[in-house]
Amino acid sequence: MFQEIRLHGHINETIEYFASGAAHDIYRGYFYEPGDEKLRLFSGGSELVLDSDGFQHRGNGGTFCEYMFGVEQPLSDLAKGDVRNRLVLYGATYQENELVFTQRTDGGQSYETLFFDGNAVCNYLFFLSGDLQRGRQAQQEDILRLLGKRLKRSVNVGMDSTTELIAELGDLLSDRFSLYLVCLVHKKHRSFFDAFSHYYLPEKTLSETAQEELNQLAAELDIDRYQQERIRIDVMYKHPDNRRIVDEYKNILIDCNLRGSITATENARLTRLKTLSVRNKIPVALFFTLDEMLRHDKLVHLDEQDYLAETRQILEGVLLHEHQIDSGINHDDMIRLLRAKQQASDNRDHVFEQILLETGKACDEKIRDGADIALLESFSQIVTFFDRFDSTSAHISQLAFMESVSFGEQLVRSLLGSRQAFEELSTGLFYDLFFKSLLGNKYLGRYGRRKLVTLHEGLAAIADGSKTIDGLVAEVTSIQIEEQLYRVLLDVVKERIRNLYSRYTTSREQEELRLEVEADLRSKGTIEQDIPKELFNKVVVNIKKEAIYLHSLLPEVITKGNTALREDFLDNSGLDRFYIEELEREYFELHQLDPERLQQIRKGSEEGKVAFA
Repeated sequence: MFQEIRLHGHINETIEYFASGAAHDIYRGYFYEPGDEKLRLFSGGSELVLDSDGFQHRGNGGTFCEYMFGVEQPLSDLAKGDVRNRLVLYGATYQENELVFTQRTDGGQSYETLFFDGNAVCNYLFFLSGDLQRGRQAQQEDILRLLGKRLKRSVNVGMDSTTELIAELGDLLSDRFSLYLVCLVHKKHRSFFDAFSHYYLPEKTLSETAQEELNQLAAELDIDRYQQERIRIDVMYKHPDNRRIVDEYKNILIDCNLRGSITATENARLTRLKTLSVRNKIPVALFFTLDEMLRHDKLVHLDEQDYLAETRQILEGVLLHEHQIDSGINHDDMIRLLRAKQQASDNRDHVFEQILLETGKACDEKIRDGADIALLESFSQIVTFFDRFDSTSAHISQLAFMESVSFGEQLVRSLLGSRQAFEELSTGLFYDLFFKSLLGNKYLGRYGRRKLVTLHEGLAAIADGSKTIDGLVAEVTSIQIEEQLYRVLLDVVKERIRNLYSRYTTSREQEELRLEVEADLRSKGTIEQDIPKELFNKVVVNIKKEAIYLHSLLPEVITKGNTALREDFLDNSGLDRFYIEELEREYFELHQLDPERLQQIRKGSEEGKVAFA
């Protein structure tokens, strides 16, 4: 029978350890030497020594941990959906994408480096003893063949799962080997991880109070900004709703990278997912991380790269290569750069940002070598406009696709300042950069469209003096309140119809239902005012449309591949495309249909046709 001995202790105020030895005869072969802020494990020519600063290793073995989202991974790992964990074997290196083993397996590492390169919260050290070949290189190759596949895929790699992990590996070790495993937990990072999970996961958002408490906790624990961000992103990714969308985005990017190009349909799917993420309050940082890891210059079609050539011409030609240069670029140049930035953002094209970084570096070098300071002023002007572009774009996109966004006087004043700056460059530029494409986005919902139109017209009215800031804030807030009430009513009414009401077609039945729902929501403190009859009737009508789609139209779309029928319903039903796609996903899961078929339907809708094998 496989036996386990475990030691638990604290190396210092930051690092906690769970050291385990497991084998059929572990009581005779397990050796350890404890000490103050020190622990030594040794057996069969291998050892691990932990002290207050880090660990030393000798012999075979390595480290492993759960991949944190956003940590750089080999494309081969990313492409395998079941690979969850990072495995590093001592003495092994990648040479020309091939793993090569050497005899040099002895060494050491600080805890700071371990939790920086690996998981921020929990990492494992291990070695084996027993029936292994001679020579460290051969032993490491044996370990990879024996445990590599399982260690890369095990769901038991993580906090509080050491016993389950040892039981899982025991099946592979049989009676030939002893496993020596040390689980190291960064106590401060874990405290922040647990606190962030507590605040974020229930509602998939953070209140201002929660954010303040997290900032205070991070300051008290002295956690640097990078590790805070890694932990935040990892927790947010693990939310099931986030993970489903982000993984689909990742898989498309992986396929494109392996092929070395991207089609217009794939680009449209990426755009759909990016927009869907805003609606579902998925942090854009999750997508930026993937874009950075999987970027590929060839992913953008050549016929879409004219804006890059124009950007290079302006930045390199006007700013860097001209001897006679003004203190700033002209308005036409700035407008072309802003439109290029907008196109690069739509294409997720990192080449644009790379050109900007290269230009900044070249500016610094020329200033250092004695160039006119006006060169730096010109580049700073560009950066200022780009920062204003990013901020304005983020605020307006959030307002368009998210239900509850803080919208107050400070934000309106910021948008007014941006509007003035862009309108001074060219009349109508503000609308073209930030509203035109959003209003043409087929995923923009009814309320999002109302908020955008109200915002655009309101900012113009404030600028000409016919409206106040408070008036605009009140109008947008009113739409947000109605949007939130609509979502609540939709869920509650659907639930009541599903469980209690078999009929809700007549005006009388609908009024009885409205009064019951109103009383229920009042008792729960969800609402204080009466439910507007017009809004309630809209909810009921939309539920009827939803039922028609799910019970009549969608089955025909699936069986016949009739994507024209689907597009006609999406265009004319008045229901949000986001909402319909969620219904489709739930329908496929409920009826255990192949999700790839749903992707084919959506792809066929984008291309105007669909074919099933």
